[in-house]
Amino acid sequence: MAIIRNDNDKTFTLYTKNTMYQLKIDEIGALVNTYYGAKMDYTDMYYAVRPEFGASFSPNLAQTNDSSSCHSFNHIHSELPVAGMGDFRLTTLGVRNTDGSYGADPRYYDAKIENGKYSIKGLPAFYGDESEAQTLIITLKDNVYDIYFHLYYGVFEEYDLITRSLVVENKTNASIHLEKAMSMALNLPCGSYDMMYFHGRHMRERILERTRINHAKVCVESVRGASSHMHNPFVIVCDKNATEDAGSAWGIGLVYSGNFEISAMKNLQEKTRVVAGINPENFNFEVEAGATFETPEVAMVYSKNGFAILSNCFHKATRNNLCRGKFKNARRPVLINSWEAVYFNFNADKLVSMAEEAKKLGVELFVLDDGWFGKRDNDHSGLGDWTPNEEKLQGTLKSLSERINELGMQFGIWFEPECINPDSDLYRAHPDYALAMPNREPLLSRNQYVLDLSRDDVIENIYNQLVNVLENANISYVKWDFNRHLTDVYSAKLPAHKQGEVYHRHMLGAYKLLEKVTQRFPNILFESCSGGGGRFDFGLLHYMPQAWTSDNTDAIDRLKIQYGTSFAYPVSTMGAHVSVCPNHGNARITPLKTRGNVAYFGTYGLELDVSKMTEEEKEEIKRQIVEFKKYYDLIQYGDYYRLIAPFPDEESLFCAWETVKDDGSEALVCVVRYETDCCTAPEFVKVKGLKPNQLYRINGSEKTYLGSALMNIGFLIEYNFISYPSNLYHITQA
Repeated sequence: MAIIRNDNDKTFTLYTKNTMYQLKIDEIGALVNTYYGAKMDYTDMYYAVRPEFGASFSPNLAQTNDSSSCHSFNHIHSELPVAGMGDFRLTTLGVRNTDGSYGADPRYYDAKIENGKYSIKGLPAFYGDESEAQTLIITLKDNVYDIYFHLYYGVFEEYDLITRSLVVENKTNASIHLEKAMSMALNLPCGSYDMMYFHGRHMRERILERTRINHAKVCVESVRGASSHMHNPFVIVCDKNATEDAGSAWGIGLVYSGNFEISAMKNLQEKTRVVAGINPENFNFEVEAGATFETPEVAMVYSKNGFAILSNCFHKATRNNLCRGKFKNARRPVLINSWEAVYFNFNADKLVSMAEEAKKLGVELFVLDDGWFGKRDNDHSGLGDWTPNEEKLQGTLKSLSERINELGMQFGIWFEPECINPDSDLYRAHPDYALAMPNREPLLSRNQYVLDLSRDDVIENIYNQLVNVLENANISYVKWDFNRHLTDVYSAKLPAHKQGEVYHRHMLGAYKLLEKVTQRFPNILFESCSGGGGRFDFGLLHYMPQAWTSDNTDAIDRLKIQYGTSFAYPVSTMGAHVSVCPNHGNARITPLKTRGNVAYFGTYGLELDVSKMTEEEKEEIKRQIVEFKKYYDLIQYGDYYRLIAPFPDEESLFCAWETVKDDGSEALVCVVRYETDCCTAPEFVKVKGLKPNQLYRINGSEKTYLGSALMNIGFLIEYNFISYPSNLYHITQA
């Protein structure tokens, strides 16, 4: 069993294949996290975390007000640290009680173990049946008020994945207010730790940064109403010397796409605490009598051997037990997107002509991006009016989809359902549908506002428009975009005392809309987008199995973007396209082969006008599509290893990564040179995941290499005397 309850020691021990997480009910009924690390035989680990000295400037609980002992929330490894109760560190919960007091004192009440994985009402979450997961539910009760705190733990033994969520239940006869409602706290023992996080901006998402955790708060967060380009809701806390292959590392990912915070700091005893959940800024949620509040889920993986193992656990769990539907493990079609080819300037004949040329190259899906609806010849108007522009399309959307289908291709389309232009029929009819503060002119961003998705009537309006489009044309793919962050966060339908709920209610509304649409159309492949990678998170992947990784399609910039993304998210989720050169974002000229090799390690598609390509370029694209399909399963489902990071140093000007079959029988390595240098010394790349005593060939050559030699010494990188060269190395058993 994955969960062991020991009533003698009052412990709950969660076991995965390689890890162990232990909880204990201490002598006053508080729930303590005693251990999270490498798997070992059962032992009560409370001795390792129980304070044994006086609580200087840390108030003892009233029940143990003895100067010779210490039982302070400021010192114990509380599993649910609450503000206002003498814990001066990072806390997860802030409760404003019915009498206005601020605080709670949760004590053990009950526990149960269930087979299968719990779900969360209205929120995305990992899922698993009784053969894949177990659930532990521990209920704590405030020692004064009838407020119950249900802590949920999901245990995926095979993936070393543990999930957590909190449900607050108000059984008093009046409302309480949650002024902070985060999902988890993780207490680590004394030691020196780093936090690795992934920052960025539009067209430069998820760039790795690493900083030491000291006595000041280290925080990644978003207050933009979306997980954002700037920080990603995923971090790794690790030993200060941890690497890809060595050292303890704890991966923490929030399954949420709205405002979030993940913070860490040391306390006065040199112990580190990490908290994660909804960002408390402008958050105040009323929980009425008899009601509950559910927090988003946090997913955690521990590795004692560095980052690669941790990443692969997240990759497998995401593909198999977070993404849903027929496409989660199906080969995605090779697509061409119209955006960088024509932008808003097209008609049906132009689109069909592009599709005809793309079909000759082996492309399977034609995607019509922005500009097909309403009055939409630029980004100043039309959002909210999801009616095809039949004059521009030279007929109906159905007739266009049929013309594409007649070529033997699937047809896809772009939407931005969550936003609205003020120059739109919908806004003129319902200006209150947009978020806007009373007596203030709302702020424009990209010439648009955000719809108030905390309102069911707004959700129904957009849902019905989308259904009308999707049911009246043969659409196989939808790109779901979101190009504006939230301001003027005020809902016309909520009273003043509930305006602190709008950010979260808006996110719940977005999930509700996504759930309704994706379940109504299970045969459509949905891809999320938010100005590129501005909402690339576990929450959205629950509804759409792939995300547009970045609006930056330059292959060299994509090295860092896809490198950072790979720490949490699998290759199969990363939208990656071959675009034109000079690149529209930075004017870089990169070999077509390199653009293809980088896009292979994603969903691979095209983002250009194929009619403007030379015959030589067309032949190269044909070759790439054949090669991508040949290696598809190995790329998408193999174990992923980052071999050489894409950051210049004295040792390497190359970037390299690898996917390997889980039995070590086959591997594919990609190497890209992203900087130039004179008189380059020979360079070897060491691979991973092979069988040490097995002989291998590289790219079908007669020469054989011992697996241990390839892993410890490596093979010589081929050098091509051009700008930004790249090569694939297919390693097979001899």
